[in-house]
Amino acid sequence: MHDEFLCHVTAYGICGGRRVGVPLGTYRAPTLALALWWMRDRALWIAERLDPHPDNPLYPPNAIAPVGETVPDVPTLLRGWCGDDGQQELAADELAAGHLVRIATSDDTTEYELLAESVDALRIQRFASALSTPAA
Repeated sequence: MHDEFLCHVTAYGICGGRRVGVPLGTYRAPTLALALWWMRDRALWIAERLDPHPDNPLYPPNAIAPVGETVPDVPTLLRGWCGDDGQQELAADELAAGHLVRIATSDDTTEYELLAESVDALRIQRFASALSTPAA
């Protein structure tokens, strides 16, 4: 069983003709449950910022407008992943097995990526690559 997990959230877009990543957060989770909780929390955090409730008093009247029908609905996809017990169980199983879990979705300008991986698995990979590297 893997006991510690490194989690990242990144937004990717095009700037000056190049793909750039903007880190939105990192968390070193001491348990599998906390790694999944943090990923869900960040997914909902992104969804709320992309699709806030129009009655929120922080926004002036008519400041929020719906996007076009052809634009992918990232907030709905992220909220759906958070609420899908099957997807949560699959992510838990993959992390427990030491595999990288990547949740990614995009709209017409930005890709949003949530990653989680076992710290133990990362250590094993580093150790294995050090063993296979010639000394001189």
